[in-house]
Amino acid sequence: MAVYTEFNDEEFAAFMAGYDLGKAIAVKGIAEGVENSNYLLSTERGQFILTLYEKRVDPADLPFFLGLMEHLAGRGITCPLPVRSRAGSALGRLAGRPAAIVTFLSGLSVRRPRAEHCREVGAALAHLHLAGEGFPIRRANALSVRGWRPLFEACNGRADEVLPGLGDEVGRELSFLENRWPMDLPAGIIHADLFPDNVFFLGDRLSGLIDFYFACNDMLAYDVAIGINAWCFEPDASLNITKSQALLAGYTSVRPLGPPEAGALPLLCRGSALRFLLTRLYDWLTVPKGALVVPKDPVEYYKKLRFHRSVGDASAYGLDR
Repeated sequence: MAVYTEFNDEEFAAFMAGYDLGKAIAVKGIAEGVENSNYLLSTERGQFILTLYEKRVDPADLPFFLGLMEHLAGRGITCPLPVRSRAGSALGRLAGRPAAIVTFLSGLSVRRPRAEHCREVGAALAHLHLAGEGFPIRRANALSVRGWRPLFEACNGRADEVLPGLGDEVGRELSFLENRWPMDLPAGIIHADLFPDNVFFLGDRLSGLIDFYFACNDMLAYDVAIGINAWCFEPDASLNITKSQALLAGYTSVRPLGPPEAGALPLLCRGSALRFLLTRLYDWLTVPKGALVVPKDPVEYYKKLRFHRSVGDASAYGLDR
């Protein structure tokens, strides 16, 4: 979440007139994340999240995102629900951008995840994968292996500004993964961005999942690999195997990983580390001046990538065979 686009009072009033949410009391920008402009909206009917979709989001994908949240909520996943306008639409326009209002979820994201949090996240991710079955709209993962080289090239050879030698190392890693990336593992709807700031807890109990704007169709085990990278490393970029074991135990208690998925897990973790290294690198080099957003450090994922290169099999992550 972030704020790139602002709006004036007249634009906001005209937009809100299309909704049956009562009088708007307050609207405040949210400075977390990197993708869209997000606001905490308070009205006489309660609290909501107002999102303006920025240029990186293809408007053609918005029916997928909004429809998916409705689909998952109907199958027991606690996630935001789009608020439909008086005309029945989940999508409008504000300040020249596509915009939507979604329900507000109670809870807090955890800053220092413990093993019990990781177990809850693993189970919730597996439930999401099962609940996604039957969703009729497909969306390819634009940030899978075929999208990594174009993203790297968009950095215009500036990777060494972040870390000397990073450009050559990323280039070699791209070639390695492009030649070995699996294509035949079980696939379905994945969240693709299940970081701690996208998961809410009430106490130690998971209370909801948010931010489905990277969701897509891809390998389910790749989503697990993203979760390991997001939840199971310490600030010094060392793997906490107790956390990864807990995340995998939570996931496999709901949806067991097949032998091909388990065998591919180190490669998938390596690929997901490269994916976030590249998107963070691009954002670090190109974030607009004056945007209310803090780009995230790409070096964190460079360190994780180097760890995954040393892994021989999934037992290094604590997967119980």
